[in-house]
Order: sequence, then structure tokens, then C-alpha cells
Amino acid sequence: MLSYQHGFHAGNFADVHKHMILALILEALNLKDKPWSYLETHGGCALYDLAGDKAQKTGEYLAGIGKLWNRQDMPDAIRPYIAQVQAVNQDKELRFYPGSPSIASRLARASDRLAVMELHPAEYQQVKQHFRGQAQVAVHHRDGYEGVLSMMPPKPNRGLVLIDPSYEVKTEYKQVAKFAQQLLARWPNGSIAIWYPILKAGLHQDMIDNIVASGVRRVYQSEFYVQDSGSQRMFGSGMLLINPPWQLDQKIATVMPWLYHMLAQPEADEPQEKWLVPE
Repeated sequence: MLSYQHGFHAGNFADVHKHMILALILEALNLKDKPWSYLETHGGCALYDLAGDKAQKTGEYLAGIGKLWNRQDMPDAIRPYIAQVQAVNQDKELRFYPGSPSIASRLARASDRLAVMELHPAEYQQVKQHFRGQAQVAVHHRDGYEGVLSMMPPKPNRGLVLIDPSYEVKTEYKQVAKFAQQLLARWPNGSIAIWYPILKAGLHQDMIDNIVASGVRRVYQSEFYVQDSGSQRMFGSGMLLINPPWQLDQKIATVMPWLYHMLAQPEADEPQEKWLVPE
């Protein structure tokens, strides 16, 4: 849906969960000298102004990155993510929030390559302008699924695809499950990160079940809840990781209890991390 604009939700608890894991994956890829590819289906804006009308209207960032800003007692595994937020805020004030394309580009090395898809006209113009002059980042005004699939397998032939739609269209859950299988058929050694909202309707579960039943190996799930499961609003954030880097699960596990303590309401369920499909 072209009506969705992430600026209303930038920096909320789901962004914290998603981008913390994204930063850990890219840092893990950087442990080897070999270059990597990063592809994203729904890039949004690369940078969000938290003092702007959209962020101020909802104030969601205040219950997300706003609670973590300048904390000194954080686990080591969340520091790569926090460092990316600090990098776009040169003074002590939290004013800007980096979207996933910005985080990926800042963690990329000179030999790495990025391709960002964005179909919303206004957001495409903003992300295109943000990366103007950066030859290693290609920004495409096209359907994210079609665009990323057309680039499979990418060069360099190691890396990550981030799938992060709005899910405003309910059929998108099935589309994501099918797309993940298509990706792996063309790029079996690639890593895939799928973000999904956790809502009372539970539509995400069919998506996960379809992926698990497809025969895909190495599927890891991280779910983070901040409100009671009976809430009528999004009460949790999920990340489904296919072919994640070695020991990523252990790093995520060191962060989630602290994140729960910082961001979740007392009635929220505790975070869940588990392998749905092992090696």
C-alpha cells in the first residue's frame, strides 16, 4: 500500500528490535574480508526527523529509542545499533533516526554493495537524495519483491535480504512466505531477515508455518513483546531469520532481557527466541 509512511513509527520499539538485529547481522558479515550484498524490499526513508510532524504526531519513538538514548548500562551486543543512531545525531540531543538503508550503508565497507527498493514516490525521492553520490548504494523505484528477485543471485554472492513490508494488505503475509522461498531457490547461501508485526489476529503465524513447512533449513525466530497480548494494537515485533550468521542467536539472547526491562510494560510476555528449524 502506498498510503503507508514509516515516519509516523520511526524509532519505536519494533524499529529498535529490528535494527538491533540488523546491525548484528552486518557486523557478523564484516568479520570476514569477503564483500557482501545487502538488498531491501521496502526501504522507506533513509533518515527520519523525530522533531518532524509525523514523529511528533504519534510520539512512538519516545517509548522506543527515546528510552535507550544515552544509556550507559546497555549490553555489548546492542552497542553496534546504538552507535548508528548516535552517528546521525552529532550533539547529545536525539533528533534524527536512521532507517535500515542508512544503518546498512554506514556498516558497509568500500567493497560491499547495497540495493534499496522503494515504491512510494515521496519516500523514493527522499532515499534517493540521501544516497546521492554514493556509488555503492543503488536506489530503485520499483516493487520490492520483483526488484530484489530480479537481482538474484547478487554480486557479491554473500549477504542479506531484509524483507520489511507494512503488511497493510493482509495477503502480504502469504506473499512474503512465497518470496522467501523464491529467494532461497536462486540464492541458497544468502541470509534473509523478515520483520513482522505481532497483532491479536495472529496472521503472521501462517506465514511462519508456510516457511517452516517448505523445507528451509536454519530458521531462527526472535519475538519481542511490549504490551499485553490482548491489546488491540501491535503489541509485539517479530524477526524471522533464515541462514543467520554463526552465533547470532547467542548475541540476540544477551540483549533481549535488558530490552524487555527497558521498553516493555509489566503485563507484556517475556521475549521469545528459538530455532524453529535447526541445521
